Amino acid sequence: MSYELQVNGKRHRVDTDADTPLLYVLRNDLQLNGAKFGCGLGQCGACTVMLDGAPVMSCIVPVSVVGKRPVRTVEGLGTVDKPGVLQQAFIEEQAAQCGYCIAGMIMRAQALLDKHPAPTDAQIRSHMMPNLCRCGTHMRILRAVRRAANTLRGQAGGGRS
Repeated sequence: MSYELQVNGKRHRVDTDADTPLLYVLRNDLQLNGAKFGCGLGQCGACTVMLDGAPVMSCIVPVSVVGKRPVRTVEGLGTVDKPGVLQQAFIEEQAAQCGYCIAGMIMRAQALLDKHPAPTDAQIRSHMMPNLCRCGTHMRILRAVRRAANTLRGQAGGGRS
């Protein structure tokens, strides 16, 4: 079957089975390899992307349910040469150790910051809980989210922090 997806602001047509996980379409058909296959059960968060602004585990979302809702992946936040604010905060806080979970962590954090630009530490912890980091860089990840929130608030306030 053919599906038209809007990913990172671009339209893509893919031919695949209705029950194919969105993760497979992103990685195999669209060559967007940021989201990773972790557990395949929606329990680790390595595959997290945003679907219509909400974080979802793309390994358990069939492509047939995406419809016209926009999909955003880590590749849609910035580039190697010009990382997005949240990506830059993760770099500055050295939040990645092995790096496997980071794209999913960034996407979950981006969804939080899009809805709550000034989250409390409790909100950050609660929101990030579904995503796992086996390397144990959770404290750096939390600092990166706080750093990005502060940067975004400074930009919104005309450069004042």
